[in-house]
Formats: sequence, C-alpha cells, structure tokens
Amino acid sequence: MWLCLKDSFLSIVSKDCRPDELMVRARRPGDIEKVFPDAKVSRNTGSDYLYRAALPRDVVKQAMAAMIDHVDYPNFKDSVEDRSLHAAYLGVWCAMAGLQHPPPDIERATHARSALTSKNTL
Repeated sequence: MWLCLKDSFLSIVSKDCRPDELMVRARRPGDIEKVFPDAKVSRNTGSDYLYRAALPRDVVKQAMAAMIDHVDYPNFKDSVEDRSLHAAYLGVWCAMAGLQHPPPDIERATHARSALTSKNTL
C-alpha cells in the first residue's frame, strides 16, 4: 500500500516482519518518523526503499485512522508544501490520469485556471 501524505510518502507491506507486524518503508529520511515518531528506523542500501521500520499492525491502523481525522484540505496536491514531494505526486497524478477513460481534460482545466488568474490580475 502506498500512502501519499502532505509531508511524507510511505509504502506499507507485509514482508520481512512478523505476522503481527507491517513493514513501513520510505525513500526519504524522516518520512516514517513524521507518522510514527517512536519507530526504530533502519537504513538499508541493499533494498529498493532505503528506510524501513517493522511496526505492530495495530500501531499502523491507529496512525491511519488519525490521518483520516486530519484531512483538512479541498485539494490534496495543493496541500503539499515540499516542492520535491509535490513534483513526485504530480507525476503519480499524471500516470494515474492516464488510466482514466476518458482522461481528465487537462488542457481545459489549465486554460480555465489561467483565464481566472488573468481576470484577477486586471
């Protein structure tokens, strides 16, 4: 499972851990600790995700419920302040938009946004 959060990106799998645990993985330092401050995070250069922590399933469930309670934005991408994370999420958005048939009208949305912006600057 991938979790795209306002301030971190996590991958959660049942791999290399006990049955009552989940492996929480991240590509950037500090992302796991933003959600799981008490996690013992290890760094492993021999795997695809550099950072990882085995956590009890119940701890992961509680954190996910808390994430839902903290959704306070009307647009997820606009809530992401970290520029590199935002750019990565935009790439994911575009890839997933390609799975939608018909795809979103990106050109129309971009034109409408620029028209609105130019009206507000007059």
